[in-house]
Amino acid sequence: MELHLSFPIATTICITFLVFLFQILLQKKANTSKIKSPPQAKGAWPIIGHLHLLSGSALPHMVLSTLADRCGPIFTIKLGVHQALVVSDTEMAKECFTTNDKAFAGRPKSLVSVIMGYNYAMFPLSPYGDYYRQVSKMVKVELFSQRRVEMLKHVRVSEVRAFMKDVNDACVRNKEVVGSGTVQVEMREFFANLVLNIITRSISGTRFSPGGEEAVKIHTVVRKFFEFLGTFVVSDYIPYLKFLDLGGHVKGMKLAAKEMDEVIDGWLKEHKKRREFKEQNEGRQDFMDTLISIVEGASKDEFPGYDHDTIIRSTSLVIITAGFDSTAVTLTWAIVLLLNNPETLKLAQEELDLHVGKERMVDESDIKHLVYLPAIIKETLRLYPPAPISITRESTDDCIVGGYTVPKGTLLIPNLWKLHRDPNVWSDLDQFQPERFLTDKKGIGIDVKGQHFELLPFGSGRRMCVGTSFALQSLHITLASLIQGFELAKPSKELIETSEIYRLTNHKASPLQVLLSPRLSSNMYHVDT
Repeated sequence: MELHLSFPIATTICITFLVFLFQILLQKKANTSKIKSPPQAKGAWPIIGHLHLLSGSALPHMVLSTLADRCGPIFTIKLGVHQALVVSDTEMAKECFTTNDKAFAGRPKSLVSVIMGYNYAMFPLSPYGDYYRQVSKMVKVELFSQRRVEMLKHVRVSEVRAFMKDVNDACVRNKEVVGSGTVQVEMREFFANLVLNIITRSISGTRFSPGGEEAVKIHTVVRKFFEFLGTFVVSDYIPYLKFLDLGGHVKGMKLAAKEMDEVIDGWLKEHKKRREFKEQNEGRQDFMDTLISIVEGASKDEFPGYDHDTIIRSTSLVIITAGFDSTAVTLTWAIVLLLNNPETLKLAQEELDLHVGKERMVDESDIKHLVYLPAIIKETLRLYPPAPISITRESTDDCIVGGYTVPKGTLLIPNLWKLHRDPNVWSDLDQFQPERFLTDKKGIGIDVKGQHFELLPFGSGRRMCVGTSFALQSLHITLASLIQGFELAKPSKELIETSEIYRLTNHKASPLQVLLSPRLSSNMYHVDT
């Protein structure tokens, strides 16, 4: 059947349709005009965008800080095919980690997450979904709850005692050789071995002798791991160049992942064998015992996508990589800052002498009575956050930050180094002043647990570091023990230089040489470990 329309009717329909179409176009244009995009930094190159700025010798957080000085506390950069939002002050961070926390809960795809992160099984690198929520909840509740952290006190205490004995023994040997109890010590290796033993004993009951072959091997492997975690891999940002493996990262990542997996898999096999013979100590289960018990009793749907061994190995690797380097690096910077500010060191010693004395070694239970020592830790974390650029997130939905529209798929780069120097919050931005947390109105009451956006060394929101309490306990007891137990001094009258190198964490570029001499009676250092 044919449909015949009169000319007036046809004309009316056409006009109506055109008016309707015109209204849609006007509405679309109006909506587009309402979208206000953040300012984009200048200097982008074709194809690679701003990657050339971040792949040179300049420290990435310094580069982004310079751009923030030009563009403001919120701006975008192009990283190959991706757009990234850089936030650098308290207010912008608060919006990202509260109002928009769920929108920014994603993680971008990356080569390191596939090769070294057990194909996204390492939950801090995994997409935000059922697997991430389940594993992060397990770690928070079963491994890093306040009760569990307290249960591991014996590990921290015994390792700190062993650390103190090792340092004192070095002083004694020096006295026998040159007649002086003062010795020059490179502290970074002492800190690295101490933190490594606290972590590996907590995970698997394993400890390493200072300078031993096993210790050197795992130090090397973990450092390689961190170097790759902090490496800008070109194919993450320009995917069609993946086949070229620019920089040769794939081969190095695979080797580091293999070496690390061999270590952890060895621990896992030992634990399984021990369980077969019912040798585990129920009263002092380590993390690996706990993880085995949880995943063996879990249903297939609880940890979707991965087998039990992969979950255990990847979670163990998270704890090592998250805790080892960051804690050792923070202790190093704390000593650098104290040596360059001897009056602060003296006040910290006086506080310990007042509340603890010299007749016994400081204990974790003493920390709650101290105020100046925690302020020193906070100020160290403000000036040198372990990760000056927080691990990149990715928006899973459109959102508004600072009045700007941020589209889905945008990378979020929080520049903590710059944020911790927000002039709207802090005075004397680059000065080491622990007193700011005790006397300054803006500093009093601020902690580092993700609720105060002026100070976010461990992040905030859904993706915040789950081991914050564990790390703080280790930092406090180690620094308190060292300050109480030894006189510390610079090897020369010159200030200790503070140049940095970036490996995801913020390392001191050169060795940390410290003059040490005991402050306590000799028998105090020979505690049964």
